[in-house]
Amino acid sequence: MSTDDERAARVEDVRALALAMPDVVVSEGDYPGFSVGGKAFVFFRGPRKDAFDPETGELYTDVIAFHVESEEDKQALVRDESTPFFTTPHWNGYRAVLVLGRDIGRLSRGELAEIVQDAWLARAPKRAVKAWLARAQE
Repeated sequence: MSTDDERAARVEDVRALALAMPDVVVSEGDYPGFSVGGKAFVFFRGPRKDAFDPETGELYTDVIAFHVESEEDKQALVRDESTPFFTTPHWNGYRAVLVLGRDIGRLSRGELAEIVQDAWLARAPKRAVKAWLARAQE
């Protein structure tokens, strides 16, 4: 792992890592999203009533969603207390995990890169996945 991969992740790394993946389309705005093959794999969310601070009741304003391959992957990330990932009842049955931008530094940049790559792999067309995995093996 390089020194850059070992440093604490930053919110701006999400964009850079998502754009490093092939065939990514960005939806700009206050809350950007990143998609491949017409499917979002990472996106920023605005405040919503399903995600709030349980102590203050204030809506979270810095939620980032990452798609995952399976419900098992989702549960593994959410249940691992060493990670900043969480979910809400609104996301039941939906293969994605959430993280607050303010907590992203609990991940290393390398860990974040793996999460973004896995999100892309979970949503990309099979042909694109096959090509990307082949290049990664070289």
